[in-house]
Amino acid sequence: MKPQDGYIAFIVNPKSGAQSSRFRIGPLEKYLINKGFEVRPQLTHSLGDACEFATEAAVDYNCALVVAAGGDGTIREVAHGLEGTNKPLLIVPQGTENLLANELGFDRKLQTVVKAFEGGCIKTMDLGRINGRCFTCIAGFGFDGDIVRRISRERNGHITYLDYFWPIWRTFWAYKYESVKVEVDSEVIFEGRGIVFVGNISRYALGLNILQRADFSDGLLDVCVYACQSRTCLIKHSVLTVFKQHLKHHDVVYRQGKKIKISSEHQNVFTEIDGDPGPALPVEIEIVPKAVNFLVPPGAKPAGFRERFLRLFK
Repeated sequence: MKPQDGYIAFIVNPKSGAQSSRFRIGPLEKYLINKGFEVRPQLTHSLGDACEFATEAAVDYNCALVVAAGGDGTIREVAHGLEGTNKPLLIVPQGTENLLANELGFDRKLQTVVKAFEGGCIKTMDLGRINGRCFTCIAGFGFDGDIVRRISRERNGHITYLDYFWPIWRTFWAYKYESVKVEVDSEVIFEGRGIVFVGNISRYALGLNILQRADFSDGLLDVCVYACQSRTCLIKHSVLTVFKQHLKHHDVVYRQGKKIKISSEHQNVFTEIDGDPGPALPVEIEIVPKAVNFLVPPGAKPAGFRERFLRLFK
């Protein structure tokens, strides 16, 4: 990419990320300017702003690249704004977990973002759409959705890993394991008490390899259903998942498909998409193939459980 190719739209969520991680934004902007690029920063006040700014950049012939600095929610909205265009997107990870950034091989280092920019390596990614809303990573139904619901009620700006402790603890003791019905491409694959994950990437929080076979560019969504009706079952599934053995267990159903339907007779089965509260059941989910082009670090690999766990102490 050359300066004469056009300006760089720099979409920044100023509320995302710990104070220490925000130092990457200024140096990156300075680096781009020193390289002769015109950088146009835009600060978001809501997730809707991120989508709007990206949509405007997508149709602007003079814009050569969109850089998005934020967490998974911000990246999701920017990707939604760029959906169906050839405009490349470069991520500057600023959130707590940064699921998509980790999957694409980014870490917390400015040098990695610079390598992605200079390397020019582009990967095309599918998106998921749930009841009309876009998502890039994973949608969770049940236990996971209840945790996100609790966090969102108490959230005030940036959150840390410690902010997850009490919501997880309360959900662990209070959660009611209600029945759900899951259909993949018109086939009922599960009906009963369970926890469901539908996604586009292989790794979830802390690098847990829940959707082991997921490929973000294969035109398919991956579905993992844990048959679960008690805390004992939940602990068992969690241990098996940490050691990547859950798909071998008879209480786990795994499928891939293009259209997924999830419903329940119970109103307290909550959902989440990319770490934000999702729509109420029932939901219809579909794949949007080859929707967005991402600039990624050349040769980078997704960060696994061990690497992400060690980052907690850095």
